[in-house]
Amino acid sequence: MAQEPEATSLLGKPLYASTIPPETRSRLEANLAAAKADFDKDPASADAAIWLGRRTAYLGRFRDAIAIFSSAIEKHPYDARLYRHRGHRYITVREFDNAITDLSKAASIVAARADEVEPDGQPNARNIPTGTLKTNIYYHLGLAHYLKGDFAGAAEAYQLCMQHSKNADMQVATAHWHYMTLRRLNRVADARTVLEPITASMDVFENGSYHKLLLMYKGETGTDALLSSVKAGGLDGATVGYGVANWHLYNTRSAEAQKILGDIVEQNTTHWAAFGYIASEAELARMRK
Repeated sequence: MAQEPEATSLLGKPLYASTIPPETRSRLEANLAAAKADFDKDPASADAAIWLGRRTAYLGRFRDAIAIFSSAIEKHPYDARLYRHRGHRYITVREFDNAITDLSKAASIVAARADEVEPDGQPNARNIPTGTLKTNIYYHLGLAHYLKGDFAGAAEAYQLCMQHSKNADMQVATAHWHYMTLRRLNRVADARTVLEPITASMDVFENGSYHKLLLMYKGETGTDALLSSVKAGGLDGATVGYGVANWHLYNTRSAEAQKILGDIVEQNTTHWAAFGYIASEAELARMRK
């Protein structure tokens, strides 16, 4: 039986679940089996449903993950975490309106509540979660608006996100998208303000690509070393490549931007779920209209 695509790119191409190295796949499948066992023991548990959905998505089964979150939302309609995770995966499959609806709902639920640390499904090198429920809601909401080309909506979400970003990794991730958004709005002075707290000595251990890009925006590093990562491919290639392409774009060098964006979507196809990859598609789609 032919494999069904998980999504259609913004350029009209079918997107299939990427090949995962055997050792990694074995680990992810074992994690999913454990999550499924927990869910089967207590199918009414929102926590169990969240982990089942997250573990399913890590294997590239994004549509199945969305279905799991949707079923859980029917049982737990006021659990912001479910809308946050489904919203994320709606971004992955390029359904930005659905993502904005879900993430806006999540934001309204948590608005008057205290924030909480969100556990990592794929831990970083220090095994220290850097995101919280609120930062992840606002971050993904900003991204969904950004990908639609609604930069004003994105700027509002990123400003909220920064208010709740309490560690260097979350601060550089938020600042990166916020800065790019403000530049696209031609709010140059506001964008410059976003860069002021960014220093080379920040204790960043998860979002190094965003940190490097911010230092480039400040003029402290050049683009050559960053662009080499685009040719190398991988997740960093999509992340850094889009940042450099967008830098060219808001500095009126559209030909340079278009070349880098094309390289990202043509050379980095296994990482089509990466935010930089999706953003590259979005820019190219707008350019081709």
